[in-house]
Amino acid sequence: MVEKTTMNDISSERYFPAIVCAEFDSPIDALISLCVPQDEAMNLVAASWRSGEPSCVLATIDGGRAVAALRTTDGRWAACNAFLDHCCVSRSEAERQLKKLLKRGRRGCLGVLQR
Repeated sequence: MVEKTTMNDISSERYFPAIVCAEFDSPIDALISLCVPQDEAMNLVAASWRSGEPSCVLATIDGGRAVAALRTTDGRWAACNAFLDHCCVSRSEAERQLKKLLKRGRRGCLGVLQR
C-alpha cells in the first residue's frame, strides 16, 4: 500500500549543517568574507528583508560552493560553509549530519530554510 503525502505532512522548514568560519556584525560583512562580491551580498541581504527579519542568507560562489550568513543567538552573523546536500526535514537529523562534518575543533551550527 502506498501512502499519500498531503501538504500538512510536508514541513515548512528544512535544516542544513554549516561550518562556521568567522563572526561579523552584519550579514553583508559575513558574505563578503566568504568571497561573495559586495554588490551581490548587498542584493541578497536586501532581498531577504522582504520576508521580515532574516536569520539566514544563502549564496553560491564561483565553483558552486554554497555559503551562508547565519544569525547567531547573540545577534551577530556567522560566515559559514553551508552543506545543502545534507539538508534534512528534522532538526535532530541535521544535528547528526553536522556532527559527522565537525573535525579538529571546528564550530558548526544549523541553518533553517523556510518554504
